[in-house]
Amino acid sequence: MKQLELADEVFAVQPNQSLLWEAVKQYRASQRRGTHATKSRGEVRGGGKKPWRQKGTGRARAGSIRSSLWRHGSIAHGPKPRDYAYAIPEKMLRGALRSALAAKYLEHKLTVVDQLSVGEAKTKLFAGALKKLGVEKTVLVVHDAADRNLEVSSRNVEGCDLVRHHRLHAYQVLSHDQLLISEGALTRLQESLL
Repeated sequence: MKQLELADEVFAVQPNQSLLWEAVKQYRASQRRGTHATKSRGEVRGGGKKPWRQKGTGRARAGSIRSSLWRHGSIAHGPKPRDYAYAIPEKMLRGALRSALAAKYLEHKLTVVDQLSVGEAKTKLFAGALKKLGVEKTVLVVHDAADRNLEVSSRNVEGCDLVRHHRLHAYQVLSHDQLLISEGALTRLQESLL
């Protein structure tokens, strides 16, 4: 157990709920696939011929059996494939990340370790290490260096996600019960958030 210097500008701030809400909304919008589609009048098969003449039948005029008023017809103003992603200012994203980290710190759900590494790519070793650290529910592991063994051994642990410090988003911090972070990643995060 050793003492660590934590930046007050990052961990002593009061979590800003509206910033967190904006960041979560933006993250989840960018995860949407947007592949929904319906057929407009020009895309539905058939309906090239006018069903009956314009006048003299006593029926309402009709130009196509594929009108959106008809059964088996088109969908008027239906959804088309589109991208839901949008950007919010970088300053807001950094503020939201500060708020998320401060919230985890205030809830005593932030664990800092010297170094994150496993000798070989074995899920059992990584799961055992998490158990020793007292991780019970979902955990987000943040590390600062690329480590293939760590990536391979952590990807099969249920409720565990691994992310590099420069890719960390406020939504990821909030969506996991605990945050496990290496000392190097913490230092670099603090530098980027000051």
